[in-house]
Parts: sequence; C-alpha cells; structure tokens
Amino acid sequence: MENRNDPDGIALSSHERLVLLRIEAALRQDRRLARRMRHPGARPWLPLSVAALTCASLLLLVMGILTSDLAVLWCFAALWPVTLLLAFRLLRHPSGAEDRSRS
Repeated sequence: MENRNDPDGIALSSHERLVLLRIEAALRQDRRLARRMRHPGARPWLPLSVAALTCASLLLLVMGILTSDLAVLWCFAALWPVTLLLAFRLLRHPSGAEDRSRS
C-alpha cells in the first residue's frame, strides 16, 4: 500500500510508520532540541564579542598603566568583569550541553 502523503513515493509498512511516529513524538517532547531547532546558531555573536571585549580590555589596561589616567583605569575596571562573564559563558556552553545530554 502506497502512502499518498509521502512526497518521495516510498511506501512504509505499518510497523515502520508506527516506529517513525514514536520517534517523532519523542523528539517533540525534547524542549532543548525544539529550542535549538527554532534558533539555529543562537549565539554566533558570543565568540566575536568575547574577542572584541578582550582586545578592548587589554588596550585599556595597557593605556591605563602607561598613562596612569584614572578614567582609563575605571573604564578597564568596568569592562573587565563583563569580558570575564561572557568568556566563562562561552566556555561553559559546550560542556553544559554535553552534561545535559548524558543525564
């Protein structure tokens, strides 16, 4: 019996259709997968932002040391925690994904 809904013209047995429906149901219940499918590459800006903030922070640090200007040092002091936060977030993201998939 041919399934008319199949665009490729491949007929599946009733057992194969049942297995496929079960797999699809299990995948629909995976919220993390659904979120990743809706937003592919949701954070492409993160590595670029970390690189730019690191360069800016290092520039401010060197300029602050060379000039001893308090304004430059305060800018570095404000920018450095943001840089570290985003860097840790970037480093944590792949390992967090692996830990969740194992449990």
